[in-house]
Amino acid sequence: MIKFNWIKMGFKILVLLILIFLVQANVSDRVKIKTENFNFNVTLGMNAMAEKEKEEKPKEVIYQENRLNSDVLTILNGDLTGYAADCPLCNGTLACKTSYNVYKNGVVTYPDKEFGNVRIVASSKVLPCGSVIRFDFKSLSEKPIYAIVLDRGVLGNNIDLLMPTEKDASRYVGRHKISYEVLRNGW
Repeated sequence: MIKFNWIKMGFKILVLLILIFLVQANVSDRVKIKTENFNFNVTLGMNAMAEKEKEEKPKEVIYQENRLNSDVLTILNGDLTGYAADCPLCNGTLACKTSYNVYKNGVVTYPDKEFGNVRIVASSKVLPCGSVIRFDFKSLSEKPIYAIVLDRGVLGNNIDLLMPTEKDASRYVGRHKISYEVLRNGW
């Protein structure tokens, strides 16, 4: 009788060890797959960024002479697109003003001391942080839109206008060729 209990106990221990081994192997495979997927995604992201940089160089300024208004520093051509802080990978912070969380505060404007309440745009480094631009976009406003560069993430002379939601960005802005005036070149 005592031998039988030791055999049963040994069998239970053996089954338990096999289960532990299988669970541990499964967990390490999942960790390995997650790590491989993460490395793959990082590689894809880096390749996409490299391709994007090759794709487009900043366009030259149209003209600086014969200014339309005395307050206009430069006039640039580019694409206007829309973006929003509610995208799946967005956290609501801005590249040029990290303390101003647009997602948490639900805002698309910024109170500038010189120009008042202006819209927020993303630009490339063609325009320094704090630059103020003016452009016409009749789909959004009959009056000219004043905007400040507080974010990054576009190439060349393109401008990305912050909208309340991604749906609004695609519905009301989309992608359009525009000319815009630079009124202030950085802070």
